[in-house]
Amino acid sequence: GGTKLVAVFHYSDKAHTTPEKFYIEACDEGADAVLAIDRVSNEMTLTGKKDVPPSAVTKPICGVMGTIRLVAGMYLVVITRKRNVGSLLGHAVWKAVDFDVISYKKTVLHLSEIQSQENKTFLSMLNNVLSTDGFYFCTDFDLTHTLQRLANTSPDFQEMSLLERADQRFVWNGNLLRELAGQPELHRFALPVVHGFIVMKPCRINGKIFEWILISRRSCFRAGVRYYVRGIDSEGHAANFVETEQIVLYEGAKASFVQVSVSVQTQTHHQHFDSQLLIYGKQTILNLVNQKGSEKPLEQAFAKMVSGMNNGMLNYIAFDFHKECSHMRWERLQILVDAVTETQDEYGYFMVTSEGKTVSQQKGVFRSNCMDCLDRTNVIQSLLARRSLQTQLQRIGVLNVGQRIEEQAEFEKIYKNAWADNANACAVQYAGTGALKTDFTRTGKRTRWGLLMDGWNSMIRYYKNNFSDGFRQDSIDLFLGNFAVDETEGPTPLRVQKDWKFLTLPIIMLVAFSMCIVCLLMAGDTLTETLAYVMFWGAASAITATIILFNGQDFVDAPKLVHKEKLD
Repeated sequence: GGTKLVAVFHYSDKAHTTPEKFYIEACDEGADAVLAIDRVSNEMTLTGKKDVPPSAVTKPICGVMGTIRLVAGMYLVVITRKRNVGSLLGHAVWKAVDFDVISYKKTVLHLSEIQSQENKTFLSMLNNVLSTDGFYFCTDFDLTHTLQRLANTSPDFQEMSLLERADQRFVWNGNLLRELAGQPELHRFALPVVHGFIVMKPCRINGKIFEWILISRRSCFRAGVRYYVRGIDSEGHAANFVETEQIVLYEGAKASFVQVSVSVQTQTHHQHFDSQLLIYGKQTILNLVNQKGSEKPLEQAFAKMVSGMNNGMLNYIAFDFHKECSHMRWERLQILVDAVTETQDEYGYFMVTSEGKTVSQQKGVFRSNCMDCLDRTNVIQSLLARRSLQTQLQRIGVLNVGQRIEEQAEFEKIYKNAWADNANACAVQYAGTGALKTDFTRTGKRTRWGLLMDGWNSMIRYYKNNFSDGFRQDSIDLFLGNFAVDETEGPTPLRVQKDWKFLTLPIIMLVAFSMCIVCLLMAGDTLTETLAYVMFWGAASAITATIILFNGQDFVDAPKLVHKEKLD
């Protein structure tokens, strides 16, 4: 039901390269549009197929991600491989799997040795972001909006190009598309790409087949890596903001339930909530923090701020996840779900009947706040979404009265695995490791093996936070345009040389520590000898550890490109 979006976007299919120009050809029926990019002047123009010289080298591409300036000049980023994820209301949804970064300039001979090194670093940053799983696009449908936002648009919205009508919060290549965006006649070549997770599953309950879809959109405003970017920037955008929409399609009827999640803020602005209330209506904030230890002051500050705003649109509930669910008592989460039942019924969901009549709109959202965001958030979100789904499936006529989703074993398995995959995808994008606690989402039980995996993930997470996240944050800042490489020959912020102690001290510490263990295991001839060895190596590891701790800030791989406060 409803109106079909007019396809204004043309899926570009061929890239032709000559030493002077790139030509990108639109491949839809009878279209003659070709985007020409001058490799010397960087100029972009619209031409026709007849202008592509026969000598050009041709390769198939799936779309243009955009352009970016590095030390060596401009680069073109194209999608070279895609995988079909499914179809949303008749529109194919694709996952971008491979990318190519092509230099406008044919050589790097114009660069000094240092510049050439820096250019390589910037290229590896770009590839670091592109190789993160989770980029999706659709050539004739707007993936950045929820079904409810799409339903409430004006007629002229349908006339706009995909780029113009997209929700800018979720266009991850917005910065890369800046050049194209400035020339409306080239908009058909600009492909908005979202970052996050999408799963689409045909499901069967009572012999009725429906489509169940989960879409997580990660906001690119103030996006960052765990531990560096926690909080809210001056414009009120929350760090690591994710919008998750669950959609059900059955015989022309559509239903959707939207939730948002955010990594906890230290200094939150009213401005952020004002814009949130405009977009989503009422909000209930579920603060899933550990109410003792390092997370406690955050929780208190947050509670104080929300109550200080005295806004009837905002509800605040703090849930001490670790206390309530310690000793693997995960069923305790139901307490929180039960506590917000009335609110959830009030907020409702979005629904359109098979005749195309809107019978219900979602009036508010649950917003889960969490320190490391995704682990605990995902568990709560999947429980709230299931409750919403229960009502929707009954109303659409898939579930009979008195039937519960939990009892539909086949669907329940698909459901739990999809939510666990969603948590994992978002956690990898955010923390560089899989989400902790996905065994609960998958099976509904917490297992010993799950605890072991948590320990392993926490260790990797700690290492990544402290030794490689700076690079990752820099990569994201470069990609999103929070840092721009300028044309002047000046030194870039990358030239902060690391001191010798960085490499040597951690290595000495490791060696000393392992020697200490070895001496303990392989006793010497006498007890005093063993003790002497252990004391020596133990002291060596203790001293190096102390130096490392005292110079902690220097050892950590902090981001270099955009200075943000590291919040702890």
